Amino acid sequence: MLWSESIYRALALLLIACPCALVISTPAAIAAGLSVGARNGLLMKGGAVLEQLGKLKRVALDKTGTLTAGKPTVTDIESFDGVSDDEIVRLAAALEQGSSHPLALAISDYFQNNSGQQSKATLPKVDAGRALAGHGVAGQVEGRELMLVSPRYLQRFNRPTSEGDKRIAALEAQGKSVAVLLEIETENERPLGLIALRDEPREDAREGLQALERLGVQAVMLSGDNARTVAAIGNQLGIEAEGALMPEDKAQRVREWQTQGLGPIGKVGDGINDAPALAAAEVGIAMGSGTDVALETADAALLKNRVGGIAEMIALSRATMRNVKTNVALALGFKALFLISTVLGVTGMWVAVMADTGATVLVTLNALHLLRYRFNDV
Repeated sequence: MLWSESIYRALALLLIACPCALVISTPAAIAAGLSVGARNGLLMKGGAVLEQLGKLKRVALDKTGTLTAGKPTVTDIESFDGVSDDEIVRLAAALEQGSSHPLALAISDYFQNNSGQQSKATLPKVDAGRALAGHGVAGQVEGRELMLVSPRYLQRFNRPTSEGDKRIAALEAQGKSVAVLLEIETENERPLGLIALRDEPREDAREGLQALERLGVQAVMLSGDNARTVAAIGNQLGIEAEGALMPEDKAQRVREWQTQGLGPIGKVGDGINDAPALAAAEVGIAMGSGTDVALETADAALLKNRVGGIAEMIALSRATMRNVKTNVALALGFKALFLISTVLGVTGMWVAVMADTGATVLVTLNALHLLRYRFNDV
């Protein structure tokens, strides 16, 4: 009788010790969290990304196409040395032919919408066209060596400060990006004119940044645009901003923050220039309308192109991890309770079976409850 009772209790303990509920507690919650995110346009590449998102302390965001709509419009055209405004636009549009950069598209659209049919038909071809990484484009148009570059590129030339430089500074202080058209003559540059463009912030940009602040996540803008323009947009959105950064500079900022213990760091961007920083950050997030390189490099994507989606991802991650912890506590609590009662001989085999199966069902139902998660309070 003693041996049979001991064997009976041993079998009951073996059932209770079965780790089914504990094993399923985490993957069930992670699967539910990924499903909720996908349904709301928040694509995350696996459970590790979902878990890391909730730990982010700082998020670096690009400006053009991320915090702004990525659809700049021409606001000002100014010409020098008697060159007409129409000529400035015509030559600039010629240089930008075939480019997919937002500023290039804006200049091309302006030319198409504001020039006569004859001008459209005679848009000159570009010979020896080339990109100046991080600065602009160059090429030969109608036998003239031309460049359309950022004001930062002009710093390499030894030239005194002019009225044009002051005008550029004033336009940039208004949050506008400036492209300067130059003609190169026997190793000397001659400014022909400038085109100013402005890219307005996304409608939900300020609200999305405020949501990050409520979650205790610091947002910083890192942009390759000139410092004055970036500062103006940063002030408008109420965010710390740093401009005039090359792609490797953005990645270096991320690594510096990680070294200083400010991480984990998230990086949000949409272009090729953001790829190095997206790869360097613990979590890289690409805008759904971004380039293929950005989408492939990133760990997550905002398919609806909403800045608020960043905070939603972080909130969903934290809710999912709370669900995981609850599941683990339920599984271990159930096991501990019935382990003690079985050792004391209070519960029998059938209760042990119900405890094992019940704990598994309970944690699964709790994980499925995550499918009803709503982002209203983010």
